[in-house]
Amino acid sequence: MKRSLFAVALAGAITLMSCNDKCCTNKKATDVVKSDFSNKLTDQEIKGGRLTPEILWKFGRIGGGVLSPDGTKVLYTVTRYDANTNKSTSNVFVTDVTSKQTTQLSTDDTKEFAATWANGGEKIAYMSTASGEVQVWKMNADGSEKVMVSDVKGGINSFRFSPDESKVMYTQDVKLQKSASDIHNDLPLSNAKVFDDLMYRHWNDWTDYKFSHIFVADVKDGKFSSGKDIMQDELWDAPLSPYFDDSEMTWSPDSKTIAYTCKKLTGAKYATSTNSDIYFYNTESGKTVNMTEGMMGYDKYPVFSPDNKYMAFMSMETPGCESDKERLMIMDLATKEINFVNENWDQNAHNYTWSKDGKEIYFVSGTKATYQIYKVDVASKQFSQITKGQHNFNAYSIANGIMIGGKTTHQMATELFKVDMASGAEEQITTVNKNIYDNINLGHTEERWVTTTDGKQMLVWMIFPPNFDKNKKYPALLYCQGGPQSAVSQFFSYRWNFAMMAANDYIIMGVNRRGLPSFGKEWNAQISGDYSGQNIKDYLSAVDALKKEEFIDENRLGCVGASYGGYSTFFLAGKHEKRFKAFIAHCGMFNLESFYGATEETFFPNHDLGGAYWDMKNKTAQRSYANSPHKFVQNWDTPILVIHGGKDFRIPYTEGMQAFNAARLRGIPARFLYFPEETHFVLKPQNSILWQREFFGWLDKYLK
Repeated sequence: MKRSLFAVALAGAITLMSCNDKCCTNKKATDVVKSDFSNKLTDQEIKGGRLTPEILWKFGRIGGGVLSPDGTKVLYTVTRYDANTNKSTSNVFVTDVTSKQTTQLSTDDTKEFAATWANGGEKIAYMSTASGEVQVWKMNADGSEKVMVSDVKGGINSFRFSPDESKVMYTQDVKLQKSASDIHNDLPLSNAKVFDDLMYRHWNDWTDYKFSHIFVADVKDGKFSSGKDIMQDELWDAPLSPYFDDSEMTWSPDSKTIAYTCKKLTGAKYATSTNSDIYFYNTESGKTVNMTEGMMGYDKYPVFSPDNKYMAFMSMETPGCESDKERLMIMDLATKEINFVNENWDQNAHNYTWSKDGKEIYFVSGTKATYQIYKVDVASKQFSQITKGQHNFNAYSIANGIMIGGKTTHQMATELFKVDMASGAEEQITTVNKNIYDNINLGHTEERWVTTTDGKQMLVWMIFPPNFDKNKKYPALLYCQGGPQSAVSQFFSYRWNFAMMAANDYIIMGVNRRGLPSFGKEWNAQISGDYSGQNIKDYLSAVDALKKEEFIDENRLGCVGASYGGYSTFFLAGKHEKRFKAFIAHCGMFNLESFYGATEETFFPNHDLGGAYWDMKNKTAQRSYANSPHKFVQNWDTPILVIHGGKDFRIPYTEGMQAFNAARLRGIPARFLYFPEETHFVLKPQNSILWQREFFGWLDKYLK
């Protein structure tokens, strides 16, 4: 089943993982191990009072957060894990917004997720594995009378009922191409793969010759069966691979039109382009129309106005750039005229919701490495910031004048808060992980502003250990962010967790160097074609300024990072002039030429590196490849831990092998940590715990 990578890998909120007992434990395959999904801490964990990898996997992870139509209740899911069995469960909860009374509406026996309100708030629709396949179920608002309402052979990936609930659209994988075994069906034991064009693998999956298609079906007596494929025989995905984000498809208010995002390209053109468009499918005529034809970058996330006269959507201008400005566009559906709303406002905009009267649009935007909820007056283009503070609000729901948002900080996983839409005042609604916070100290965060080599001011988050003592000297870590265009914001990660690093008595420098959003378009775009330039200087400016703090031991500095942060770590290993005593690079780009030749989304290096390594007349590209980290291995002099996943197709694991081999052949202390079944992200509980142990074991060895 194709699922949202955003949900599975980035947010971790509705991850569906399973593993048989044999691969998850050291017990015999015949033993039955019952999973424990409680977040109860042991006496030893309570006594320790600090975050550990084992405690991190006891956090309940909130997904969704949808208000009932009357705004009185909020519906969400909580995913929990048992590290002893590598298994997870996902359950549906509802909390009264006023009383904060919480009710669990499902059990650990099956996984329930993607919950939403139906029948005017009288019922809840959700996806469940109870039947053995993922199907849509409904239950009463109190959790009673659970009934399976879909009967789609093979199960479904996502669903959305039309506003009048007379129809439903759902996504399902459709096999449209033949595999080698299909062609050579007399060789049933062969597992060869044969390809004639790109893209034959993406992020963490080889092609399965299937495509995610949107289906529409009539709802009769509250139930539906297999519907009509509105993308019949089309060799592309909707929603887009690899995220399969169902926010890329929606219904019109009159329940007659499906708007969806698709990149209708194949082969090398698909691999080198970001040209997605928004299509309208009319359920009455069966006709499909491209509404954004001629707009050459990403066009995504259609949202209709309440009166069905306009469509808001996100558009990126630059072809091939996946991190361009997120433009809020409004299309007049009668004239096709497009209004660029944030043209003169130097911030991104995403996650749109129209006000009930259609005069305002609410959205999320990053500012100074935080994410806040905003609104804009459509007519005057006047922007107002609703939430303020050192936190991230990445999702929200509005109903009947009430707003609920999911909030994180470096020291708090997602919890739901009620937000006053006029003042921005916050009131916490959920306390999913209260028992953990009550028993452990997660330290604190402070902001610093550092002057860069070109005279600009740069924000650095400093994350401090629990029970911080300003009179002590602490080892410190330079954290190099991936992306590269991804803000070092107030996120709470279940992998690169700042509170975890601080709990091990390290001070972390979270540097918002050049090439990160939330500081304006120019700051974000500067890194493209300049990987080895100003942003590397920004890192060193931060280190050189902050190591002067009295509580930092400048002789015990480490440098860590993943993806582009791994590139940064590899590059700094050859350029750091003995600032650091240890390096850790996870899934990093080491040899830019081999990376270009093996990665799958070719549009990414074409834009960020400037082009192909064989284009000798391309000065930007040739400068990028001349500054590939592998060109400076002769300068390496510091122990390095290299980590990589075997199913990472974004940055293939051979990049990590090259770096480790080079270090050892030069006699430099090094370790290679390889996860055969993991991807760009380490997601299985026991692998993640092992990752953390190796991570801190390496740092402690050389910095303590």
